[in-house]
Amino acid sequence: MTDPSSAERSVAGSVRTPNAAEVTTVLRRLRERVKRVHDELCKAIVGQRESIDAALFALLSRGHCLIEGVPGLGKTLLVRSLGRVLDLKFGRVQFTPDLMPADITGTVILQEERGNRDFAFKQGPIFTHLLLADEINRTPPKTQAALLEAMQERTVTVSGQTFPLEDPFLVLATQNPIEQEGTYPLPEAQLDRFLFQVRVDYPTIEEERQIVARHSFTPLDDLEPVLTREEILEFREAVRRIPAAPNVVDYAVRLVRATRPGHSESLDSITRWIRWGASPRASQNLILAGRARAACEGRFNVACEDVAAIAPLVLRHRIIRTFHADAEGLSADDILRRMMHDIPMREATA
Repeated sequence: MTDPSSAERSVAGSVRTPNAAEVTTVLRRLRERVKRVHDELCKAIVGQRESIDAALFALLSRGHCLIEGVPGLGKTLLVRSLGRVLDLKFGRVQFTPDLMPADITGTVILQEERGNRDFAFKQGPIFTHLLLADEINRTPPKTQAALLEAMQERTVTVSGQTFPLEDPFLVLATQNPIEQEGTYPLPEAQLDRFLFQVRVDYPTIEEERQIVARHSFTPLDDLEPVLTREEILEFREAVRRIPAAPNVVDYAVRLVRATRPGHSESLDSITRWIRWGASPRASQNLILAGRARAACEGRFNVACEDVAAIAPLVLRHRIIRTFHADAEGLSADDILRRMMHDIPMREATA
């Protein structure tokens, strides 16, 4: 399961735990700030509402996003725009087959000062707030693992020394789903470390007209910072304290357990298409991300509708399909859509 203790200790060291009245005040302010973020991003981004929301939910939930889409859909522009609007330290790593772990984490170098020689650690690009891992499937597993370990532990270990990453730390990784030659697909265990997998699709005809008409070689110049680091930490602490009722937790757990073949909660009509289902980490993430979605919409409690809305983002990269699903041309989203149709929310009544 996910161990949030290290991340929470980092937040606790910089943000005082608010009381219930303060949480309510902060959450009321969050909705207005989120709207301003959307308005600002619309200056550079056309459409992509789901991708923007997913990135914000991940930021507030202490998670990371894997963004998948063909070249030219604005994945990199989205992340760079987000970095500008959030006023966070931004770093970018272009993943290539020859990229080494030290190119990301940093390395120990020999320095000479006033005739004295000593070893010093030179930080890599991972020491930032918002990291764009561009085309993460272009680099070998050893280098992928260096990044993914930092995503999970929020620390970097080099030459026996451990260095903490500054909070917030958000990785937005991109990958190309159609070009597979010379790539290294992420193993399932590493995919599981991403809170969301976001699929960026082609724009509608009206959106594409806007993209062409508004084309600019400097789309980021008009963007202004909206959220500061201190505000983000404050919002995250407030979101963490949003309650989830037992019936909402029950719905999240039933959704995840339904993906596991052979379990009592699984559906025979669905699990014939699933070889391996999601782990309890998925159940945790449904509630964590549900809190963020509820807060961004101005609500102070998680609803089953929040869980249902973010379920495809949380689950699509956590189920492994069978040969039957491939033969029938069913994607993970197709399977999840059918599964969620057959599993009632069972909202508690007063």
